[in-house]
Amino acid sequence: MKFTNMFYVTYRALQILYPKALKKLSQVTEYTNISKDKNGIEIGGPSQIFSKEGILPLYDHALNIDGCNFSSETVWEGSVKKGQNYKYASEKTGFQFISEASDLSEIKDEQYDFLISSHCLEHCANPIKTLKEWIRVVKMNGHLLIVIPHKNGTFDNKRPVTSLEHMIHDYNDNTGEDDLTHLEEILKLHDWSLDPYSGGIEKFKSRALKNLENRCLHQHVFNPTNLAELINYTGLKIKRVDFKLPFHIILLAQKVIH
Repeated sequence: MKFTNMFYVTYRALQILYPKALKKLSQVTEYTNISKDKNGIEIGGPSQIFSKEGILPLYDHALNIDGCNFSSETVWEGSVKKGQNYKYASEKTGFQFISEASDLSEIKDEQYDFLISSHCLEHCANPIKTLKEWIRVVKMNGHLLIVIPHKNGTFDNKRPVTSLEHMIHDYNDNTGEDDLTHLEEILKLHDWSLDPYSGGIEKFKSRALKNLENRCLHQHVFNPTNLAELINYTGLKIKRVDFKLPFHIILLAQKVIH
């Protein structure tokens, strides 16, 4: 796998910081094994990336996967109904929760062997609070598989990465999903050339002001380094980090006793 120059700096940084974890996405057995004959939950899915045709095809290996979306009506899935109707693979359904990613209070502690999420965490205004909830519902020694966009390959490429200090501040302040702190930065630095479906700045701004309803904003901006810092801060053990161009960061972590 070849890396473009814009990825090289963060790739080299992770080689130094996490030499045993960083790998190229040449095979996916380590990922699919976390779901094999096990029970999991997906936040913000279903996601093509985990399907049989995707780059991390673990749906078909799982015993069962439940799902969680923030609303009964989403931009991505349309109407979503709570109950045993989370269809994540052909002839496979789990339980659909309607709940914030940062509030899984309907779910007891350590209910799942694994948790997966693709392109969701960046939409959350309080990522530490969110991750703590995700960790809570996963069993000890269970895994979290998080896929998140690398800023350099998206319309966020002109924005600065979010510092860990900022995310800690959000956590300490109990920042809610109605937060629009980053809106001015987004409007100023959004790369419109990589967002052809935005409808232009005025339409984009109008939609952004209703972010509590639609959750389309990328609240925080990530590269592999600050994502790894965030994961370390929550106490998870990083098992593996991969890139998949043009914009996927893939991180596998394990819940362990410290």
